[in-house]
Amino acid sequence: MALEHALLVSLTERAGSGYELARRFDKSIGYFWSATHQQIYRVLKRMEKSGWVHSTAVTQTGKPDKKVYSVSPAGRTELARWIAAPSDPETPRNELAVKIRAAAYGDITALRAEVARHRDQHAHRLELYSHIQHHDFPVPEQLTGTTLHQYLVLRAGIRAESGFIEWCDEVLQALHPHAPHPRVSASHAD
Repeated sequence: MALEHALLVSLTERAGSGYELARRFDKSIGYFWSATHQQIYRVLKRMEKSGWVHSTAVTQTGKPDKKVYSVSPAGRTELARWIAAPSDPETPRNELAVKIRAAAYGDITALRAEVARHRDQHAHRLELYSHIQHHDFPVPEQLTGTTLHQYLVLRAGIRAESGFIEWCDEVLQALHPHAPHPRVSASHAD
């Protein structure tokens, strides 16, 4: 996915300035696609030049004017094309998995600490996702349209974080100096 498509999704949901988009990325889309504020501004400029978005200057009292971006018809066409295009099903690179694969060549205690650190970060993110779910989507069976789509992506995040935490727990147990060799059932072996 290109940053352009993530921005088109966000702007289709609600027009906004570069600053507002950067804040939205920090609070929602950023959990799935990260971008710096500078990248967002640079890409918005390119998208405007390509005709995918257009901007309106908004005068602000006591502040510099801001540009508010919205999706153009050409941008909606591109978004529809991208949604219909096949996605790459390959798992993204995972540096931690490579480190675990190489565990025999390094310091197991340090590796366990690194796995625990990752586990804690994912547990924190799971807690945040769960809070968002209960706060923003208290009655999921009544959701429709954009709200349903946002909920479904959040559920994917919750399931991914839960699975990653379980995997970290399994790794930590297996790498414990006195742990028996883990048995992985055929249904879980990939």
